[in-house]
Amino acid sequence: MILSGPRPSKEPQPHRPTLRYGRIDLVAMAIAAAATATVTMALARPTSNVLLTRHRARWVFTPFAVSSSFTSSSSSSKPSRALILYSKPGCCLCDGLKEKLQAAFLLAGPDSLQDVDLQIRDITGNPEWERAYQYEIPVLARVLSDGTEETLPRLPPRLGVELVQKKIAAALKH
Repeated sequence: MILSGPRPSKEPQPHRPTLRYGRIDLVAMAIAAAATATVTMALARPTSNVLLTRHRARWVFTPFAVSSSFTSSSSSSKPSRALILYSKPGCCLCDGLKEKLQAAFLLAGPDSLQDVDLQIRDITGNPEWERAYQYEIPVLARVLSDGTEETLPRLPPRLGVELVQKKIAAALKH
């Protein structure tokens, strides 16, 4: 049998590190590490029993909307501010924003949202809302003093809870 081509060398080859993970795997690992760090930082933050028990969400289910109000003892001294979140079931962006809003409502500080009432509206229960927002959800709107709604700029999904709180507080001050 005649073999063509170079013959294998008996000399040892220098060790070359092999890349076990592709570029996509490395990006996925970096994202997972960042998410783990975020969760770890959130869990490491001290919580107060007063903070957790003073503000309880009250969910009222109606055929056309899901309403949730976050009330506090300070709401009787200040006029209540109101936000509306247009959403629909199965919308992962909507669910993510709901979670961030609920966390932002529990944060204290100068940009506190503890006196804000949040109403979550399911657009599938109202044809008018569905026509207006079906391609835009989640849509966050503030209720003005005359009862009209003003749509707020979209909050990026990667925005942290503290920044969500600051942006909403700033929008409600105008």
